[in-house]
Amino acid sequence: MSAALASFAPEPVRPGPVGRWIDTADDQHWWFDPGCPSLDFAYSGAFAPVMDGHRTTSDEWELLRSPAALAAWLGERFSAIDATCAEHELRDALTLREAIANLTYAALGGHPLAARDVDVVNLYASTPDLPPVLTGGSRQAGRGRARASQALSAIARDAVALFGSDARDRLRECAADDCSIVYLDVSRSRNRRWCSMQRCGNRAKVRAHRARHRDAGQPAGS
Repeated sequence: MSAALASFAPEPVRPGPVGRWIDTADDQHWWFDPGCPSLDFAYSGAFAPVMDGHRTTSDEWELLRSPAALAAWLGERFSAIDATCAEHELRDALTLREAIANLTYAALGGHPLAARDVDVVNLYASTPDLPPVLTGGSRQAGRGRARASQALSAIARDAVALFGSDARDRLRECAADDCSIVYLDVSRSRNRRWCSMQRCGNRAKVRAHRARHRDAGQPAGS
């Protein structure tokens, strides 16, 4: 794994409301959609998956290295968020993020959810989140810009929906032998197998294509 993960630069156009571009040591540039806001948040640095057969570190995935980085991350996903964040908001964000990551690992392993992590998520979910806004009015009700704490509340409420219902039954780990990236399968057929079709899905197709030609005694390129 190269250090490129740590120096992630946002693309001019995001393919979806959640997810991130990833650059790996094999010079691949691919989009990862984790399926929901809370997992998207956890993948800003809390997870350390196996990729290409080796265990990465959280530091390689870390995007939230400063209050400014947190503000940028939230600003990409919540357009109403203030342009700045304070140190205490970064600490709050990292606390919530760690709890979501812990709950994800527990759910994947079929283990009970730790009370401490549940309490953290419930605490943030109990605070005011981002209110819906209908555009086209002539007056601005309340604050013109939302606070980072409101975005964290919205993320925590998404985690409540994920871990408090059958949604966690749709948590998946990438089917590739050398990748352990986790995502929420939101496909209609519930048959998503890969962290990204651009990466592991495409690799699987190439391997299957070569195997078919090998079994048929033909060159793979024929």
